[in-house]
Amino acid sequence: MKRKEVEIQNKYGLHARPASLLVKMASSFECNIQLVKEDLEVNAKSILGVMMLAAGPGNKITIVADGADEEQAVDSMAALIESRFGEESAK
Repeated sequence: MKRKEVEIQNKYGLHARPASLLVKMASSFECNIQLVKEDLEVNAKSILGVMMLAAGPGNKITIVADGADEEQAVDSMAALIESRFGEESAK
């Protein structure tokens, strides 16, 4: 199992477009991937779950992956979030 905490840094947070990018990326991996914000844990391969996080700029989420390609999954998803999904920074 691998986990990594990342901060949402794009201006509008985890709205529909970045959420769909995360789900698409998560779905490309075989391992189970969860996203955790405070006490809410959701399946990263579910658009409804990811949208339920309602993660705004400055919120921290933890990516948790378990399975054969967990290292690559966590690293790739963290890089996508840290790139601000190609959007403006909140700062």
